[in-house]
Amino acid sequence: MNQFKDWKTNLDRFFGQDFWGDFEGMMKPSIPYVNMYQYDNELLCFVNIPGMNHPKNVDVFVDHSTLTLKGKIEINHRGGHQILSEIADGTFERSVDLPFPVRSDKIEATYKHGLLVVQLYRQVTNSSKQRPISIRHIEDE
Repeated sequence: MNQFKDWKTNLDRFFGQDFWGDFEGMMKPSIPYVNMYQYDNELLCFVNIPGMNHPKNVDVFVDHSTLTLKGKIEINHRGGHQILSEIADGTFERSVDLPFPVRSDKIEATYKHGLLVVQLYRQVTNSSKQRPISIRHIEDE
């Protein structure tokens, strides 16, 4: 194993520090898989997380225009020798760039049948769009 580490270090030195980083995305898939759909002021993110027995096993973070998912995909198998491995499992952390900044105060997330659905809403910061504010009348006592 040390020989591989030395070999990798020498290649990094020769080709540059990010040599292996460029290949990593091609060699191992980004998990979990995400489908994202954009509407006018809304984003729907479908996240494939198989084997999750409770949504508390995944953390969802939204920071301005980045969605970050952290968790663990567990495929409980007992004994036996694995002869085929197509479902990625283990801990994951994935950040996805969003097409626009989203509101941090209005996020909805549901999990059902292996799909986590995260609903995000565009953050409207355009000051030229003024909306009337309703004033609640408090009468003198």
